[in-house]
Amino acid sequence: MGDITAAQEIAAGYATEGDALELGTVLIDGAVDPQARVRIPFGTLNRHGLVAGATGTGKTKTLQGLAEQLSAAGVPVLLADVKGDLSGLARPGESNAKIESRAKDTGDDWAPTAYPVEFLSLGGGSPAVPIRATITQFGPVLLSKVLDLNDTQESTLGLIFHWADQQGLPLLDTKDLRAVIQHLTSDEGKADLKGIGGVSSATAGVILRALVNLEAQGGTEFFGEPEFEPADLLRQIDGKGVVTLLELTDQQANPRLFSTFLMWLLAELFEELPEAGDLDKPKLVFFFDEAHLLFDGASKAFLERIEQTVKLIRSKGVGVFFCTQLPTDVPNAVLSQLGARIQHALRAFTPEDQAALAKTVKTYPTTKNYRLSEALTSLGTGEAIITVLSERGAPTPVAWARMRAPRSLMAAIGNDAVTAAAHASPLYAKYGETIDRESAYEKLTAKIAAAPAPEAAPPAPEPERRPEREAPGMIAEVLGSPVVKSFLRSAASALGREITRGMFGTRRR
Repeated sequence: MGDITAAQEIAAGYATEGDALELGTVLIDGAVDPQARVRIPFGTLNRHGLVAGATGTGKTKTLQGLAEQLSAAGVPVLLADVKGDLSGLARPGESNAKIESRAKDTGDDWAPTAYPVEFLSLGGGSPAVPIRATITQFGPVLLSKVLDLNDTQESTLGLIFHWADQQGLPLLDTKDLRAVIQHLTSDEGKADLKGIGGVSSATAGVILRALVNLEAQGGTEFFGEPEFEPADLLRQIDGKGVVTLLELTDQQANPRLFSTFLMWLLAELFEELPEAGDLDKPKLVFFFDEAHLLFDGASKAFLERIEQTVKLIRSKGVGVFFCTQLPTDVPNAVLSQLGARIQHALRAFTPEDQAALAKTVKTYPTTKNYRLSEALTSLGTGEAIITVLSERGAPTPVAWARMRAPRSLMAAIGNDAVTAAAHASPLYAKYGETIDRESAYEKLTAKIAAAPAPEAAPPAPEPERRPEREAPGMIAEVLGSPVVKSFLRSAASALGREITRGMFGTRRR
């Protein structure tokens, strides 16, 4: 198995000349050497990573510790706070005997430290700053994932978006999408779609019912304006990277929405950020918590888009860490791109658990120092099996590590404190109040109201006579109509901002 000398040999594989995240120290046969440290070079963080482990094994505290060090290095971080227990990042930690013992074991000069935190939430109903996206911006691919549509229904939704884009009809909220679907299943709407396909009543009914369910689970508050700008994630305060916490305790009833929203943010960053190449440290590190929710039931096309986004976004200077209970929750095509692996304890109580354990062992380099199948089920709380990429891009030796303790408070700070922080944020003035401007619903409603009533009988023809001054012709009269003038202004504006869509069908700004 090994001894302290073996621990130092393992740690030598993690040596780095530049700045690095300190993860912890190497354990061999229960012995720890505070000098045998496990580190991740900042320059390799855009090769992405995985943090996995069963409930109660220390996964959340690992995320907290990583976020702290990134913030201290000036790197902004996005964390999904699903359980609401990461808000302590905003407060200094409190020392106790366990923390002092852990600091001694890991060679850490631990000191209580607070970090700049922004508290965001999806829509209203939370003490945090509400953030939103428009239906148009979200796009048909991601919305289909939220609505749990099949391939045929997703294709129909894509046609609906295409028609709305062509007509210059902004889909800002759910009532806009409902109005467009109802229009396209009417006699007039069917004529509008002639030549490019159609929307069957049965498929439209499925989409509308899914939309009603989404509204009941908070979709009404989330979809709308003002729309969140991902650039607001890339901020520093006093040289520290801002830690953006997406408070999701109120969204646990709709996990598809918040997991897909995270993918929307990632897609937006991919579309907006310029190429950056290999940087000394990333522009942003994106922690994708409860990652299995993103992949559950996903279509092949959707998974291919995730794979491509993860592969390409590293060139934009963004690192992505997927966080889940089992590495097998992440598809192989994505898992193969995750250079850093931090695996907390696994449980092997069932045949399915044992199969997942065997697959997990195969994802690690071979090691003479540990029997991984035993080690992965024997890890203590706050311990992990680790391998990362060195500066040369090669996997480091497998290390059983005792993780560093977070320096911020390892507890929630409460709703009152979150509310106070949110209202003091400059983002609250920007996103705090909902805006409901004219969009597809209002335009289609106005079109119906402006339609002339059918005449009982045509008027009797009058004798032709030449006026002293030529009256405006039919075209001139139509063009002079206030309703038509308004429509032409909207159409011209739409032509000036033709909608193009990116990899996930999201609108490019």
